[in-house]
This record gives sequence, structure tokens and C-alpha cells, in this order.
Amino acid sequence: MEKNGNNRKLRVCVATCNRADYSKLAPIMFGIKAEPQFFELDVVVLGSHLIDDYGNTYRMIEQDDFDIHTRLHTIVRGEDEAAMVESVGLALVKLPDVLNRLKPDIVIVHGDRFDALALATSAALMNIRILHIEGGEVSGTIDDSIRHAITKLAHFHVCCTRSAEQHLISMCEDHDRILLAGCPSYDKLLSSKNKDYMSIIRMWIGEDVKPRDYIVALQHPVTTDIKHSIKMFELTLDALISFNKRTLVLFPNIDAGSKEMVRVMRKKGIEHHPNFRAVKHVPFEQFIQLVAHAGCVIGNSSCGVREVGAFGTPVINLGTRQIGRETGENVLHVRDADTQDKILQALHLQFGQQYPCSKIYGDGNAVPRILKFLKSIDLKEPLQKKFCFPPVKENISQDIDHILETQSALAVDLGGTNLRVAIVSMKGEIVKKYTQLNPKTYEDRIGLILKMCMEAASEAVNLNCRILGVGIGGGIIHQHELIHGSSFCAAELGHIVVSLEGPECLCGSHGCIEAYASGIALQREAKKLHDEDLLLVGGMSVKTEETISAVHLIQAAKLGNAKADSILRTAGTALGLGVVNILHTMNPSLVILSGVLAGHYVNIVKDVIRRQALFSAETVDVVVSNLADPALLGAASLVLDYSTRRIY
Repeated sequence: MEKNGNNRKLRVCVATCNRADYSKLAPIMFGIKAEPQFFELDVVVLGSHLIDDYGNTYRMIEQDDFDIHTRLHTIVRGEDEAAMVESVGLALVKLPDVLNRLKPDIVIVHGDRFDALALATSAALMNIRILHIEGGEVSGTIDDSIRHAITKLAHFHVCCTRSAEQHLISMCEDHDRILLAGCPSYDKLLSSKNKDYMSIIRMWIGEDVKPRDYIVALQHPVTTDIKHSIKMFELTLDALISFNKRTLVLFPNIDAGSKEMVRVMRKKGIEHHPNFRAVKHVPFEQFIQLVAHAGCVIGNSSCGVREVGAFGTPVINLGTRQIGRETGENVLHVRDADTQDKILQALHLQFGQQYPCSKIYGDGNAVPRILKFLKSIDLKEPLQKKFCFPPVKENISQDIDHILETQSALAVDLGGTNLRVAIVSMKGEIVKKYTQLNPKTYEDRIGLILKMCMEAASEAVNLNCRILGVGIGGGIIHQHELIHGSSFCAAELGHIVVSLEGPECLCGSHGCIEAYASGIALQREAKKLHDEDLLLVGGMSVKTEETISAVHLIQAAKLGNAKADSILRTAGTALGLGVVNILHTMNPSLVILSGVLAGHYVNIVKDVIRRQALFSAETVDVVVSNLADPALLGAASLVLDYSTRRIY
């Protein structure tokens, strides 16, 4: 009580609709009743519990010494689809008054029945917390839809298997509100030590029947395919008659189609057949002993694939009603059958076998975990449940702040002399540009780039620009879109190797295009000539404090410096060879050169293409960009293109 911050007992309403859900809820009810210092228990009974044709099973609740606060007659007879819908409607009409009077802190709802859906709907709309038992499981019929609908209404979840837990998480339920406890019925199954099982067998099967020498049959209609399920039931009875073993047949549940199944039983004389006993209900404690010592269990009830596995009793699961359930190796599936032969063959294979006991659905300690979970519920927390949706792409179309701002990119140009950073808008306009001299060391360059980018990003806020990313590098355009590559490193064109013995590149390799033709490479060659007094020719002068750059090399070449011209021609040839490699690889229709050196290189590149390219590629157009800042705009396009394209 101190843990959850509540200063009073937790008022718990347990609503049970039929014999099956009571077998799961009863252990929890006993646990709640045993701790009156923490809980107040109110029991509501509805559904088929109160119908004579289905055994008036509310009496077993009274026999367990529980006070039933309210009995609600909610079943509209008819046993068809319309009657199920009308029953849900009747329950929805009656439940609000009960919940108003009880005012529970939490309602415990089990499973996937239509009655349970009415309970969950009523409680959710009346702002009452819901604890759902056995959510996240998969069976294979309309029950799945009902179960998952209850999951979305419920605030807390108790599941039985690891797979069910993962299903709930996949359904966006809050992991902190999911308890993997196991099935509560296993607490009773695994603690059952009734040595007098023979008296139970004699009472329900017959005086002369031995353990492992009888069959328990329990089959329900499949509401999504009633006609087929009735046909399967008819074939099952034919197979059981032919198999000629003593058999306990339990009447089907109240789902649509059950009336027709009962008619099939009576048509075949099952109630009067010497090998059969047909009953509406068996108390759960006795039912445990019957299936634990049976030669086989056959049908499509969930107990066959869930509870029976705890004893290793062989099971024949018929049809699709439990097709998605987790099962142990004791279960043999007969998905479909046109005659009794397939079912009869399954009986011969399974009857009398003994399999390892399975604990897929529980270890016998579910109830203590559930009670601890209930005690941890803080009633002061907001009632509105939260869903843990996976992240999705941000939708900014309806936010006025986003509409008014300018979507932009930070572009970086690593020049030989200068580093430049610019804020570039979606329209290709340079909003603001920053220029700094390029430091000499790698560490200083990276530090300066980061500093300039941070300054630009900060200024972008004042300029109402939304920075979508930072772009550095060149690009290849295919079908009007940039190629990014698997790790966004496509089009590192400057590092195409054109000579195995060429000068060292900043990347650590030798003979890259950048090692010959980049601004940094030409600056390096210009400094060498200047240091040897071979750069300056007539008409040139350099101030003492002036930094030698590629511009001086170009100027010297234009004024007749043969060595400078040779360096530029070698650089242009290296670039041309790289372009030829690209032509042979990509076969583009256009090559655009940009930058300060583009005008000097263009004719050399064309000449190399004429001499070196294949005939199919030598007609490509090579042009010089007329953009003012092509390097910055190209870098920005890497970001702007990727952030706005619809297909990635």
C-alpha cells in the first residue's frame, strides 16, 4: 500500500462470464480474498453462468464461498450471430448501473469473449481502470479481434507467455504496464495432488474405466465459419463412435452455432450411447483430474492446447479455432477433414501416448505476481493510457512556425586557401556566407569547420532558417536525383586514382585526382616554385605577408611561365583521366566543372576525353558552371535533396 501511494484498500471488481474464464479468475479471486488488508473484492456474474442449459455454473462460484454482488442476465437466446450482438448490447445497457453502484478502482477482465468486450467497453467509457488477463495471444478466429480490442481498452495487462508479451509491445502497449505472470489456472494445475482421481473418473466416465483408457471431447463452434465447424463436429463424433472408447463429451459454449452442434449430438444419439456421457459442466478441480489421466483430449477448446499440456496428455486439436496458439509437443493438429478417416487416424496415433509436461503457459506462481502487480498500481496516476508508438517521420505541414521558417542546409567548402560555410535555402539562395583562412594542420581545420558551423547554426535561428543538415562533397545526379550511396559517401570523385606513383593525397593514398588538381595541390606546387624562385615572371609581384595560392600559379602560366603551365596541364590531364573513368563507369550525358580552376581545365579535359575515352563516351558535353558558388550550392544540395525526396 505504501509502495503505490494509495491510502486505502484497492477496490477490485472481478466480472466472470462463463465456466472457462472462471477457471482463470478463481485463483486470482482467492488471492485477493486472502489479503483483506489490501483489497476489497466485488464479484459480478453474467453471461452463460446464469443459464440452465449451460449448467447454471454460477453455483460453483457460490460453492467456492464467494459473495456474488450482482447477477446480470445478459444473454439473448438464439445462439446465432445476431444473438451475440444483442447480448453485447444488453450487457452494455445493464453494466453502467452496476459499475456506478460499485465504484471499483479497477475491473479485472479475462480473455476474448463477447461478454468481456462489453465489460471492457463499459469500464473504459466510465473511466475505470481495466486489468486484462491473457491479452496478446493468438488463436485464429473472431476471438483474436475481440481479444485485441479489449487490449486497446485496457490500462494494465497480465500475459501468459513471452510471445504474448511481445505481441502486446508490438501493439504499442506500455511495457511498464505489462506483467508476464503465466496463466493463473496453472497455479491450481501444478499444485493439484488429488490422489483420489479414480473416484472422479468413475463418477464421470464409468465404474469400469481405467486411467489412460478414455477420451475427453470438448468442441465449440467457430463463429467465422459456423457451417464448417458443425461439419467438423459431426465427423468428430463419427470418428469417436468408430474408435469405440469411453468418451466424456462436454456441451459446447454459447457462441453462435452451438444450438446446431447440440442438434448433431442428439441426432447421433450421443446422450444415450453406452460409450458416451454428455455433460454441460464439470467442476474445474475434477476436470483437471479427468484430462490429466485421459488417454486423449480431442476438440478445439483452448484448454486442450493450454492447460492439458501441463500433464503431457495427448491432444488432437481440430480445425482453425486455436490455429495460432503456442502448443507443446503433445498436440497433433487436424486442420481440415472431409471424412472421419483423418480424425480416426489421429486418434490411433495419439490415444494412450504420454508426452513431456509443458510449462509454456505458466510455472504455478502467477497469482503472487498478479497480486504484487495490483498493489503497485498508483491511483493518483493519470487515467488516460498512453500508447508507445514507434517513431514516425515528423509532419511539419500544419505548424505555423515551420511554415514561416526557411528550410535550409549548411554547406561546407574546403578550399585550398579558404574554408567557407554558408546557409543555403531550399531555393538555392545563399542566405549568409562565412569565410576563414584554411589552417595548416588537419586538427585545426576540423576545429575551425566545427566552429564555423556552430556559428552559422546559431545565426540561422535569428534568420528564421531551419537547418536540415550539413553537406560536404560533390555528387552524381541520376534521373534528376543525387546518388547518396549506402553510407552517404557516394561520388568521392576527387579520390579516383589516376596514377599509382603519383603524389601523396591528404587521404593517405597516392595518385588521386585531388593530389594533382585540387586547390590545395596546386597551392603546394606554387609554393615549391616560389621557394625555388621559379614562380614569378615579369609583371608579377607578391607581398611579403601574402600567402602563395593556386591563383598565383594560374597567373604565372598566363604570363608565360612554362613550369607553371606544365603543372596546370598535368593537373588538368589527371582530372581528365578521372573524368574518363567516370564516363566508362556511369556513361553520363553531361560533365559540369566548377570552381576557380574550371575554366583553365575544361579544354584540357576535353582533349583527354578525345584521346582516351571509348567511342561511345567521347561525345559527352563538358561545360563550366556559371554559378557564383557552385561548391557551396552542390554541398547544400546533398542535404536538401535527401530531406525532401519521397523515395529513399
